[in-house]
Amino acid sequence: MVGAAWSGLDSQLVEPQRTCIGCRQRGDKSGLLRLVWSAAEGAVLVDAAGRLPGRGCYLHPSCAAVALQRRAVGRALKVGVDPEQVALALAELTV
Repeated sequence: MVGAAWSGLDSQLVEPQRTCIGCRQRGDKSGLLRLVWSAAEGAVLVDAAGRLPGRGCYLHPSCAAVALQRRAVGRALKVGVDPEQVALALAELTV
């Protein structure tokens, strides 16, 4: 498990938790997609490796439509984003 940490209480590995911007449920970081605003490209990128710099947000792959409908991506990234561009970035994952 990459990114896991030892819990001090019971000596077991605990994976970091993140909140999905679509359904607002918490889940393991490894089960969520990370979206990042790239100022250089002026676009939202899917950060599969979780290493890109900048503000990011997390999303279950199945919650993409809900996040787009709620306009949650722009709010989470604190940037005005084009919903069509975000939809294209997320559509690349399903192809």
